[in-house]
Amino acid sequence: MEYIIICLVALIGAGLTLFSGFGLGTLLLPVFGLFFPIEIAVVLTAMVHFMNNIFKFFLFGKNADKTIILKFGIPAILFSFAGAYVLQTLTDSNPITTYEIGNKTFQITPLKLIIGFLLIAFALFDFIPKFKKLEFDKKYLSIGGILSGFFGGLSGHQGALRSAFLIRAGLSKETFIATGVVIACLIDVTRLSVYLPKIMNNEVHLDYKLVGFATLSAFIGVYFGTKLLQKTTISVMQNIVAVLLLTYGVLLILGII
Repeated sequence: MEYIIICLVALIGAGLTLFSGFGLGTLLLPVFGLFFPIEIAVVLTAMVHFMNNIFKFFLFGKNADKTIILKFGIPAILFSFAGAYVLQTLTDSNPITTYEIGNKTFQITPLKLIIGFLLIAFALFDFIPKFKKLEFDKKYLSIGGILSGFFGGLSGHQGALRSAFLIRAGLSKETFIATGVVIACLIDVTRLSVYLPKIMNNEVHLDYKLVGFATLSAFIGVYFGTKLLQKTTISVMQNIVAVLLLTYGVLLILGII
């Protein structure tokens, strides 16, 4: 059952992110989190996210703006390392508290609290009209890179902040997509390089078959998304993402999942 659910979400999320610049990670992390511990869910999401971005890079990479990649991307890369190392530190930390409901014990951990609040914060982008249209001036691109990179390394949710900054950079739609894809690839490489030692040392056990199927599903989503490139993301789907993020964030904070 998890294969069907995760692959379907990967397909839909990849199509959405082609237009919005974000969506795949925000959709996949909660769904992976339903079937795996949160620290493994973050790594699985990062792997699918990276391979999907590589696919989009080959499709659109030639349209990327190199100047903006340097101004935004370099701070993003540096701070994605910081975010990824914070994730590792929080993963090894002890629970803040535990409680019981019936015969089941729940743990509230620092990692779940931080990622839970992050998911709720990103959900507000779709729930509050003022945040939904949030944009930043071009002169703040480096600050955007710092914020996007750090939160990308920590939870994989750099896309929303990246799009909010890049949308004011005076780019065409194709260049906006391509530039975001290149920056996302750079951030994915840095955070995966931090996760990789644990994977190689078998400290985390991953379902590579599931990663492969989810990645293929994402490719299919991107392929069909290119056929609808001139159309915008459906607002109803954005609301579904927001509800999923908000619900999952609350459940994480409470230690239920």
